[in-house]
Amino acid sequence: MLRLHMLCLLLAALPGAAFIKPPHPQALCSLSGRLTDSVTAEPIPFANVFLFQNQTQIANATTDMDGEYCFKNIPDGTYNIKVTYVGYVPKEIKKVTVKAGVKARQNISISTDKGVRLDEVVIVEYAQPKIDADTKSGSVVTRQEYQSMQVKSINSVASHQQAVIRGGRITPGVVFIDGEKYNTEEYSRMNDNEFKSAKRDPLSTFSIDVDKASYSNVRRYITQGILPPADAVRVEEMINYFSYRYEAPKGNVPFSIHTEYTECPWNPKHTMVHIGLQGKQVNLENMPANNLVFLLDVSGSMDEPNKLPLLKSGLRLLVEQMRPQDKVAIVVYAGAAGLVLPSTPGTKKEKILDALDQLQAGGSTAGGEGILLAYKTARDNFDAKANNRVILATDGDFNVGVSSDGDLTRLIEEKRKEGVYLTVLGFGMGNYKDSKMEQLADKGNGNYAYIDNILEAKKVLVKEMGGTLLTIAKDVKLQIEFNPAKVKGYRLVGYENRMLANEDFNDDKKDAGELGSGHTVTAIYELIPAGSNENIASIDSLKYQQVSTGALPLSEEVMTIKFRYKEPQDTSSRLLSQVVLDKKIPFTEASENCRFSSSVAEFGMVLRDSKFKGKANYASVLALARDSKGKDDEGYRSEFIRLVEMAELIKH
Repeated sequence: MLRLHMLCLLLAALPGAAFIKPPHPQALCSLSGRLTDSVTAEPIPFANVFLFQNQTQIANATTDMDGEYCFKNIPDGTYNIKVTYVGYVPKEIKKVTVKAGVKARQNISISTDKGVRLDEVVIVEYAQPKIDADTKSGSVVTRQEYQSMQVKSINSVASHQQAVIRGGRITPGVVFIDGEKYNTEEYSRMNDNEFKSAKRDPLSTFSIDVDKASYSNVRRYITQGILPPADAVRVEEMINYFSYRYEAPKGNVPFSIHTEYTECPWNPKHTMVHIGLQGKQVNLENMPANNLVFLLDVSGSMDEPNKLPLLKSGLRLLVEQMRPQDKVAIVVYAGAAGLVLPSTPGTKKEKILDALDQLQAGGSTAGGEGILLAYKTARDNFDAKANNRVILATDGDFNVGVSSDGDLTRLIEEKRKEGVYLTVLGFGMGNYKDSKMEQLADKGNGNYAYIDNILEAKKVLVKEMGGTLLTIAKDVKLQIEFNPAKVKGYRLVGYENRMLANEDFNDDKKDAGELGSGHTVTAIYELIPAGSNENIASIDSLKYQQVSTGALPLSEEVMTIKFRYKEPQDTSSRLLSQVVLDKKIPFTEASENCRFSSSVAEFGMVLRDSKFKGKANYASVLALARDSKGKDDEGYRSEFIRLVEMAELIKH
């Protein structure tokens, strides 16, 4: 009930929300005041203030960073004021009189609910009631009371009956149970693609993936001296973090297609098909205007150097690249959602940067309400000829309001159809919610990146942002048909959460990945040659029908690759097709693109300890990466080699 109540209040508060000191002078307020904590006398920002007359709500406002609220143009009369804020007892002030020509002022103080201030609750220990040793203070709530507050889910520690909430600030998201530290980062469970029989399952269908978050997140773990959890390693995102030198497309097709058939470096008994797509590069001066909405998480969990401060530094780099025709608005969310900067052209960079500079972290995480307001802002400023996009930056820890994965993805899918896409930027550690953020980006026709340092911010927000903002082909799907006369079994390396049903390939209503200007996409299939005595998981023979391979024994075709894509403004897809012939080349003669991407694939399988890694190990990854590094002007491939060296040292 509390969550529903807070959702209603937050949604009602959207039009008046503000997170920086409002521009209005007090002289314009018919009724104003300051909201403070009854114990500390500190101002309370982001609180909801409602104005009633004769039991009818006639206005609402949100307190600013100084705790100030303001109602303008209030007619003469007597009013009641009601104040609500998560973690505090609601308070109502009755019979406040407003007279013409007289500025009415009503200061209000409110008390915490049961003495627990819940602007950002961090559970540090589940135990019997006791005084916290560090702060000499502590507040105890029962599990039932805690759950009713709807601040964070207890998740794996739900069996504990009481929670000691530390009065001071510690690292958000880090949980201590009986004195032992736990990490609350969340990753979706992922199992490696299995080998399938080309005879019984000749079709493999998947959506492209241009996300790169997994690689930079893996890098964050390794540079901190820790190997990443297996579910944090998405091999296709690691491969696609790097650019490859594929030949540019020709004619009217927005991307070129490149294939190589060679030996599999981690399993000499197998072969491999390497598929590369190269998106058309559109010059910056020819790109349409960008209509952007920055949706920024400024909740308490973002109050760390590698979160909000890094986010602000990265966005400054992006703002400096804005053209006069580009526009940006800024929506932030914490205890509620607020518009801190209306849509502003690129000619007013100082105004945009000033709004960024004033942002501070504090409050709970009303991510759902922020998304609603961001999309409303994007639609209010929608330009059919522009790139309309919301850029969400957060640690993913939504805990107030519309925050269920189902609710959020349905909302984002609906807005995607209206022409507003979503880019997701992840920050931080300890309570990072990778699984939710990847899902949101996938449903929003957008991309997902993880930013662990300022150089990555520059890569994502400056070097690659032009391509990210300009979609040249949407709903790009691949379907491969294998010839059983040449292939006994196959498996796609990575792309586990991008697999599609075979019938989805021809269904234009089925969403798939987007390809941006200049983007490359790489995929690798590992093949078991026909005639191999290797066993593949099989089913019993069918009783009522016979299965025919339909293979052409004399055909030199190993596989046929079909591509479907839509032009950015189209609703009907276009079909391309390309054949891979049985002209296998030695792996040593494969292209640099093929060999380096194979080294990254090997590294991902080693980190995941995949049962399909074959003879791959850190030494083989290093040898292959060094041999295929090639031209490396920006140093990303050299960094990859150092990362593998570090991982090997950590392992041993």
